[in-house]
Amino acid sequence: MTTRREKDSMGEMEVPAGALYGAQTARAVGNFTVSGEGIGRAVIGALGLVKAAAAEVNRDLGLLDAETAAAVVRASREVAEGTLDEHFPVDVFQTGSGTSSNMNANEVIANRAIQLMGGEVGSRAVHPNDHVNRGQSSNDVFPTALHVAARVQVEKELLPALRRMHDCLREKAREFAPIVKTGRTHLQDATPMRLGQEFSGFASQVEHAADHIRQACGHLEELAVGGTAVGTGINTHPEFGRRVAAAISSATGIGFREAPNHFEAQAAQDAAVQMSGSLKTAAVALMKIANDIRWLGSGPRLGLGELEIPAVQPGSSIMPGKVNPVIAESLIMACAQVIGNDTAVSIGGLYGNFQLNTMLPLIGRNLLQQIDLLARGADMFTVKLLEGLRADRERIESLNERSLSLATALAPVIGYDMAAEIAKEAHRRGRTVLEVAMEKNVLREDELKRLLDPAGQTGPME
Repeated sequence: MTTRREKDSMGEMEVPAGALYGAQTARAVGNFTVSGEGIGRAVIGALGLVKAAAAEVNRDLGLLDAETAAAVVRASREVAEGTLDEHFPVDVFQTGSGTSSNMNANEVIANRAIQLMGGEVGSRAVHPNDHVNRGQSSNDVFPTALHVAARVQVEKELLPALRRMHDCLREKAREFAPIVKTGRTHLQDATPMRLGQEFSGFASQVEHAADHIRQACGHLEELAVGGTAVGTGINTHPEFGRRVAAAISSATGIGFREAPNHFEAQAAQDAAVQMSGSLKTAAVALMKIANDIRWLGSGPRLGLGELEIPAVQPGSSIMPGKVNPVIAESLIMACAQVIGNDTAVSIGGLYGNFQLNTMLPLIGRNLLQQIDLLARGADMFTVKLLEGLRADRERIESLNERSLSLATALAPVIGYDMAAEIAKEAHRRGRTVLEVAMEKNVLREDELKRLLDPAGQTGPME
């Protein structure tokens, strides 16, 4: 492989000739050989946004000449847009502050800026530290990029996906409103309800999940930039953090602002932990919904069979004609991963040792994967399952007639003990509650039919 020599504070390193990164990145690539997984597109993009904003602010403050600033801004925007992703090879499991990835960004942007200015890559005519990283530290840049990446992805991907899922569930609730079915508690038959009521509960879960996520967004909008090494802002202009946050806010359309307390913003990652907890709550909700629908569609002949789940692929390599609820299963697995990631984020949050959290890349990796899994999983479930979901009304009505829980409506009129006796006898003899009650002549036939009408026992829609 053709190489060139680049140097950093530790000396010279051989770097692939075509790479835009430099010596520090090359060292990191050699040191961190854990997963083969990088920090991800969202964080790389956020680093580009931060560096572009920083260069603009440094120019406006008179700390960076206009020509250099213009080249750095243009190179940073290329990083933000994803055209230079191949030059970000550092493993996500690296230095806990994210310094290796911050320097990776600094080196790539510096060398790309040199190219744009007609210079020689590696010449350090644009310096990764003095120019690109001016007024910054990895200790405030990486947590800033983490917050920006997570908040943008929540706004752009996750909340819209949950809104689409919620709207579809609400539509199904309206569609299924006339269908009366048997409710179930403890996996046993319970009193009647409407299928639409069941789906309104699902829709409410998704609505609350989105609300919890929105509530966690406020803390994520506080940015650590401006705190530099330990939160004191050493080596940066006093207006730098506020101005950079404003520039990032303008670029994204999200209300980012400089953290009111830089010592909290760099020593802790409570904002990420809170968001992760909200994402876990959403995963629990989506898993419950997917699993309930999977069970309600079980069969098709010998299970519950209340729902007809769209067939998307053959279900068995040995049983011809078998179709499985694979979309529900896929979402359930994605939700399980989100719940697992929350544990990693929580442990990461515990490692805010003194003035710096030292699990930032881990937290960013897991938080962004949670957001991505929920967004993609929710959209998949909505499009490939919910939109085509149908109810087997005939089967549901046949199950209603055999429900022993209908006897619940008799208890206030004939007493709990007599109602229980009727239910038990109906079960023992394989008869319906209505048939046994009529045999025992406990009430007039018209009164029994009125009380035992499942539709009359369902209450309001929500």
